[in-house]
Amino acid sequence: MKKLSMEDLNRMDVNAFKQSNKFPVVVVLDNVRSMNNIGSIFRSCDAFRTELLCLCGITAQPPHKDIEKTAIGATQSVAWRYFDSTQTAVDYLIDRDYAVFAIEQAEQSIPLNEFEKNPHRKLALVFGNEVLGVEQEIIDKCCGCIEIPQFGTKHSLNIAVSAGIVLWHVVMQCRQTKEER
Repeated sequence: MKKLSMEDLNRMDVNAFKQSNKFPVVVVLDNVRSMNNIGSIFRSCDAFRTELLCLCGITAQPPHKDIEKTAIGATQSVAWRYFDSTQTAVDYLIDRDYAVFAIEQAEQSIPLNEFEKNPHRKLALVFGNEVLGVEQEIIDKCCGCIEIPQFGTKHSLNIAVSAGIVLWHVVMQCRQTKEER
């Protein structure tokens, strides 16, 4: 085995990325406090070619050096939009026929390994504040909650880790659906 170089990876540049087809997935950040988490999520949105990243409420916005520290340029490739509240963002997405799901531990949540994206519907995923999670008023507007099964002593994962895991899962389903056509 040989580690791949940047040239071997053959990644597209920012302009090609902006012109490329995106997966029908939007990420919504519900009052996320850590700029390092925000930057990491920008990178995951780039890696999984999501349509849009919605930054809501107190969630910081680029340009900011602490976001860039972990985004490593993904703020230039990923389409993002700021909303003054998560409720406004969720209403905006519902009006555009997105199925909105909160990533949260809740009654009747769907374990991520059992979640199946509707191939005929665009998907929006709401990730919550590092301490409080997704606000209940937002959960009330969602189609449901998706939960990442965990087996340790801690009750949650870091939001950036959660975003990476969930995005990988749903984008793999999008790719599979596309290949089946």
